[in-house]
Amino acid sequence: MKEKDPFDFERFKAEAMQGLYEGKSLSPNDGVLAPLMKHLLESMMDGELENHLNEEKASGNSNRRNGKTKKTVRGLNTGTFELETGRDRSGTFEPKVVPKRQLIITEQLEGHVLSMYAKGMSTRAISEFIREMYAMEISATEISRITESVLPAVNEWRSRPLEAVYPFVFLDCMHIKVRQNGTVESRAIYNILGVGMDGRKDLIGLYSSENEGAKFWLSVLTDLKQRGVEDILIACIDGLKGFPEAICHFALECLH
Repeated sequence: MKEKDPFDFERFKAEAMQGLYEGKSLSPNDGVLAPLMKHLLESMMDGELENHLNEEKASGNSNRRNGKTKKTVRGLNTGTFELETGRDRSGTFEPKVVPKRQLIITEQLEGHVLSMYAKGMSTRAISEFIREMYAMEISATEISRITESVLPAVNEWRSRPLEAVYPFVFLDCMHIKVRQNGTVESRAIYNILGVGMDGRKDLIGLYSSENEGAKFWLSVLTDLKQRGVEDILIACIDGLKGFPEAICHFALECLH
């Protein structure tokens, strides 16, 4: 088996810095958002199915899970990915968040899902987001069951251990559309894309805050340190306010 070529740090550094000089995007997602979208949407549909089976049981119908079906969907920000939906034996289950024949993940749905992953969103806020996503289609019981299905996935991703050293970190802000209080609003989600010592890109954090500044970025850096990050060599920040001040008061020393 042919060995994988080692990561050329100097070459990547030169290309990244050249990209900055040319004004290119600082946050090349390269599909890193797709696994998050897939995991959470599948968790939500699993909660829908569980609620459906409980309602069937309460009505005296004998129904249970019966494997899964797959389809390929595409999102504006997340790209193309495979989505698995649970099936029931009687064939009466109809997923709501991504209906059977829907192949396009709307920008608004992407916004809701990414917002739920962002640190700074409380359990109550996540539950309200789920209520808005389904509008008036589901009961309070089903909202609760879907929230219970979603929270473990969100909390696990938010707190997962990170690598000790990232040669490069790209910090950027995405403005996404979400429905809140009956109206569509634009929300700022700050994303951190890390490049590990092996050259692999990893979305290491999503954060939500109404105020961008040194205090906010200090809380972000503290979170990264608590999850195992010991050093960042170069941080590409694209003019984000407050980050230079925060990094100067933090244990990490890097070029930004």
